[in-house]
Amino acid sequence: MANARSRHLKKPRPGRKLRTARLLIAKFAACLALVAAPAPRAPLSPIPAPIEALSVADEAFLDDLQLRALRYFEEHSDPVTGLTRDRAPIDGSGSTAPASIAATGFALTTWCIAADRNWLPRHEAIARTRHALRFIHDHVDHERGWLYHFVNITTGKRAWNCEASTIDTALFLKGALLAREYLRDPEVTDLVNALYARIDWRWALNNGPTLTHGWRPETGFIPHRWDSYSELLGLYLLGIGAPAQALPADSWNAWHRGPVVTYGSRTFINYPPLFAHQYAHAWFDFRGKRDRYADYWKNSVDATLAQRDWCADLAGKFNHWSRTLWGLTASDSARGYMDWGGPTGGSERLDGTLVPCAPGGSLPFAPRECLDTLRTMRATGGDKVWGRYGFADAFNPHTGWVSPDVIAIDVGITLLMAENLRSEFVWRHFMRAPEARRALALAGFQNTHDFPASSLALTTRK
Repeated sequence: MANARSRHLKKPRPGRKLRTARLLIAKFAACLALVAAPAPRAPLSPIPAPIEALSVADEAFLDDLQLRALRYFEEHSDPVTGLTRDRAPIDGSGSTAPASIAATGFALTTWCIAADRNWLPRHEAIARTRHALRFIHDHVDHERGWLYHFVNITTGKRAWNCEASTIDTALFLKGALLAREYLRDPEVTDLVNALYARIDWRWALNNGPTLTHGWRPETGFIPHRWDSYSELLGLYLLGIGAPAQALPADSWNAWHRGPVVTYGSRTFINYPPLFAHQYAHAWFDFRGKRDRYADYWKNSVDATLAQRDWCADLAGKFNHWSRTLWGLTASDSARGYMDWGGPTGGSERLDGTLVPCAPGGSLPFAPRECLDTLRTMRATGGDKVWGRYGFADAFNPHTGWVSPDVIAIDVGITLLMAENLRSEFVWRHFMRAPEARRALALAGFQNTHDFPASSLALTTRK
């Protein structure tokens, strides 16, 4: 697929005075929304699930893993625009991939983690964040605030005739909100508020009860909708808590919680690739809280451990799979990009490939199981799998195939979830955002112990 310039006409870019005016309007809208926000039906006090104590060896391994991931974002984020490339070769050679707006959201969170761990001076984290937010606000193509999935890393113009993506804009926005809450820098705050306030959430409903996947200037709205369980949790919560043009609170009830499956002793809402159980949880802290349908934290724990059992049960087909060598989520493969996983993920497509960001992105859900597997992956794959930026995107121990690339969002989810396991950093700071707290209240989340025992079963109905 080749890069392509956007052919639709764009409005002239705002000058400094216009940008300042828009920032002031956004700041007023954000303040007004906070004043008008209803109180939660019940207080959401933090009731964190205990995180397993880590050994010195665990900490050393995670240090190495995160520092290699940080290197990716440092080497593949443009120093002028702040945008981050979608992927790059694992050996550190040059990449021609366009920037990914989701990858840039992971980068914004990465700078904050690095500053907090003294891997990056705080003033440098602020500078990088300002560069990215200014450029995105002023120059990156968007449609009613919805950012294009892929853009040229130096110009911000739409690439590959891609869509203005609802889910990728949400991933960017979560990273931006985390940066706002952690850095507490006035310019960062104003830019994040302006970017949030300009998103037209109701337009993206396209006269339906659920959000569309996105929009293209050539064909209009994508027909697919976010109408069943997936990585959509964070997308809807950001829309419900938005400072302007917010989604109605009832949109939380519009999507289907299913299918519910049972594998072994675990019953959970299933989506075979594990990323769907991870992305919202990288920022939103769902521990100790639930809505009337499910405990989404427990659901991700069960989905992770069920996949581990499923991989071990397939050891007769792939003799290198086991309870200490498992993990499947959307990734590269020898046959191209695959959206695969399990249980019940279509075993006919499986070829023995393993994906390190599957256990990497589930580190807080099953610390010991995921750490042991990541160590086994490093030992099994050696230098072909463990490189400059951490793990290759995927590898196949049976055939010897190794992806030549790393993918930014896969590197990013591993880095963020490793930090949540170690310090709860992302959760602590992101959950300070009033928009996040307001969204959970409007969606009907309550402390888990406040629900009667009779209501704790999974519910799939809208």
